Amino acid sequence: MLRSLVKRAAPKAVVPEPEVLQVPPPLTLVDVEDPAIESRNLSVWYARKHAIREVNLKIQRKGITAIIGPSGCGKSTYLRAINRMNDTIRNCRTTGQLLVESEDVYGPNVDPVLLRRKVGLIFQKPNPFPKTVYRNVAFGIQLHYRATKEELDRVVEAALRQANLWDEVKDRLDDSALGLSGGQQQRLCIARALAIHPEMLLMDEPCSALDPVATAKIEDLMFELKKVMTIVIVTHNMQQAARIADHTAFLYLGKLVEYNVTRELFERPTQELTENYITGRFG
Repeated sequence: MLRSLVKRAAPKAVVPEPEVLQVPPPLTLVDVEDPAIESRNLSVWYARKHAIREVNLKIQRKGITAIIGPSGCGKSTYLRAINRMNDTIRNCRTTGQLLVESEDVYGPNVDPVLLRRKVGLIFQKPNPFPKTVYRNVAFGIQLHYRATKEELDRVVEAALRQANLWDEVKDRLDDSALGLSGGQQQRLCIARALAIHPEMLLMDEPCSALDPVATAKIEDLMFELKKVMTIVIVTHNMQQAARIADHTAFLYLGKLVEYNVTRELFERPTQELTENYITGRFG
């Protein structure tokens, strides 16, 4: 009798495990003889999570290198490792070597603050300070150097011109930067980074929150900047990578799958996993 009163539990639905594609050995099809940035067996952990797995990669000097791959593959982790922004994350651990201008940035005598002055980072979402347009650009100069008002004026104008923003804000220098459009704010953040004369610029999805017109202005800016500095960009946008990058690296599950001249990688990928990703079969 008791048995008949007991409600039987419905059998649990069987949820198939998501398919995890096998990662082939990395294939590097381009030789960069004098890299600005080089990682050697670079690995990064967040506590027990192995985010980057022994990545060996040479990044071209004075050019644009794109890093592509699905969400969670380690793209942003790799980017932040270059200027040691991962140091700010609790329980993050890095092994291997990461060379910037042939110097291991994880060496005992490297000052992360000086490194970040040399290697600027532009985030996915524009992050202007709640200050005037002028003070945003002048901030880094005032932090690192002693400069007169005349020197500051020259640096601020030069950085805004370099970021293709001067003509749009020259009459708004004393206005809050928060009143600028999203695209203008992102270019202001680039100007802020350029004001301290970095040698390299890291860009983490810099156009993901921008409309096509603002995106085109950022891409035009990158084309100009690559003449004088090394740029590394993380992007989910395959079309953007194909448009702007000289070389492209494809990461999957924290591993480097393929690295080649961008046109070759997109038109003639040699790894099946690369082809499946760029043709939209997963990701």
